[in-house]
Amino acid sequence: MRSAAARPAEATANRIDDVFARLRGRDEKALIPYVMAGDPDVATTEEWLLAAASAGADLLEIGVPFSDPLADGPVLQRAAERALAQHVTLGDVLGLARRVRAKTPIPLILMTYYNLIFQYGDERLARDAAAAGVDGLIVPDLPPEEADTLAGATRAAGVHLIFLVAPTTPPARIAAIAARASGFLYYVSLTGITGSKLPPLEEIEQRVRAIKRTTRLPVAVGFGVSTPDEAARIARVADGVIVASALIKRLQEEPDPSRRSSVLTAYVASLKQALIPR
Repeated sequence: MRSAAARPAEATANRIDDVFARLRGRDEKALIPYVMAGDPDVATTEEWLLAAASAGADLLEIGVPFSDPLADGPVLQRAAERALAQHVTLGDVLGLARRVRAKTPIPLILMTYYNLIFQYGDERLARDAAAAGVDGLIVPDLPPEEADTLAGATRAAGVHLIFLVAPTTPPARIAAIAARASGFLYYVSLTGITGSKLPPLEEIEQRVRAIKRTTRLPVAVGFGVSTPDEAARIARVADGVIVASALIKRLQEEPDPSRRSSVLTAYVASLKQALIPR
């Protein structure tokens, strides 16, 4: 059973809370790059995650490959397909997180779909994720109204369950989602899939300001962000910026696999510099 009586999520301090609090004290915004686990293989993913951390990433989002990723655009879909061709499982991703955790204190967030969690088991996943050093879960296809079982399990394990809001989400529903969320709210900047063109920045600023009037949670913006200038503009109102498709695309466009870590490092560093106040 996926749902139960609705109740607000309880705040549980973890690395995500600590990072946003530290950055807020410096008037600095969080950079959250995304890497698909297992693309092109798990060992390379580990190398890239650690490279992103060393280049200035504040949190890391790790994609769990899934065959029907409804929120992902073509770039991330192809990344998932390449990972699935390597037979990468949710268990493999938890093992990856455990190894990365042993080498860096940076917060780790898994982005996955509920079918994988349902098969694995809500309580088992929450427990194993916490043991692996995972700090948060993003589950795009799990509505808050159906998330109480997973929310209870993650809350007990000290793992944040991070919900998404969209440009079409009405204010009353934003407030309801925020009451159930923990860690931060993920604002999807466009009504589409990852990698689509970013909407006018004025529109994003307006909507983020409206969201922040309903919650004290940090708000991070994702979908469509690709340049340092865009990141800097969004960071004027948001608490964090998530970059996924643009990063994966840059890695795949580099023909020399031996240079991809340096491409990632340079790109992440340029984005992070845009989020540091001058």
